[in-house]
Amino acid sequence: MKTIVLNEPGKFSMTDTPEPAQPGPGEALIKIHRVGICGTDLHAFRGKQPFFNYPRILGHELGVEVVAVGAGVSNVKTGDKCCVQPYLTCGKCIACRRGRTNCCTSLQCLGVHTDGGMREYIVLPVQYLHTSAKMTLEQLALVETLCIGAHAVTRTKVEPQEHVLVIGAGPIGLSVMVFAKSAGAKVMVLDVAPNRLEFCKTQMQVDHAINAKDGDPLEALKKITDGDLCTAVFDATGNKESMCKAFQFASNGARVTYVGLGQFDVSFFDPDFHRKEITLNASRNATAADFKHVMAQIESGKVNTTPWITHRTANTEMIPQFEGWLDPANGCIKAMVAWA
Repeated sequence: MKTIVLNEPGKFSMTDTPEPAQPGPGEALIKIHRVGICGTDLHAFRGKQPFFNYPRILGHELGVEVVAVGAGVSNVKTGDKCCVQPYLTCGKCIACRRGRTNCCTSLQCLGVHTDGGMREYIVLPVQYLHTSAKMTLEQLALVETLCIGAHAVTRTKVEPQEHVLVIGAGPIGLSVMVFAKSAGAKVMVLDVAPNRLEFCKTQMQVDHAINAKDGDPLEALKKITDGDLCTAVFDATGNKESMCKAFQFASNGARVTYVGLGQFDVSFFDPDFHRKEITLNASRNATAADFKHVMAQIESGKVNTTPWITHRTANTEMIPQFEGWLDPANGCIKAMVAWA
């Protein structure tokens, strides 16, 4: 079967690999139809993705179809269209036992720690498949990205009418904006890319879009909030300087949540941290409950997926186009690769 492999940073190859065996008990053989390109994939291509080894088959944002099921499977059937919860967990560790499967001690994410979906077929345990009779294959491939934001917003307990700042207007930041808006918050975004800020205003309907290069963003936020600053701050950049500075935008009693990930130490001035009694959260991945929530929001029309996909291509055309998606001038929010 056709398979795209990232052999080393900057070097893909299209190759043939053996088709998987028939599914065993509790498993399903799924056909890959759509693969969304994530920041993780872009970082891996650059050689800057933490916890990553080469060669690797990328792909964890998947819209798929069930083509066969193993013994004892009742929750999915042949022909079902599904999204994939790509976090393979042990089910036994302290996190799993407490329902925190998103931070399982031995978690393996498809396309990151183990081979993912840039191939024609894959066998997975059916517990990681979420079916929908209403959503398109492209929508199904968007679910995982949206779940990252939904989980972060739930973890931060965003409330109606509070001032929420999202730092970073990439896909993860956008997913936070969607669900912060859904929670009724007044949402602001801080970024340095004019095209992304414009996208946030026109497509995400954020309340305020602030360019960090145009004056002092702290003063801008004080003006917007009548001096209060923000009661919830999300950093979705994975940038050290940005993550360290996030605390200055937080009001007294605020929550700061790191959604982005970087390979560095983060520091902050402890007296200010204590004086404001800030709560610091890390937000990692998502749970099955997040997947169900996001899918229900899309199916009901409360979440509009139309603006998200800015670039489309076939699997046979992906390799020469991939590097271009890294260029901010390309305006790529989400690229979608069709496999069938």
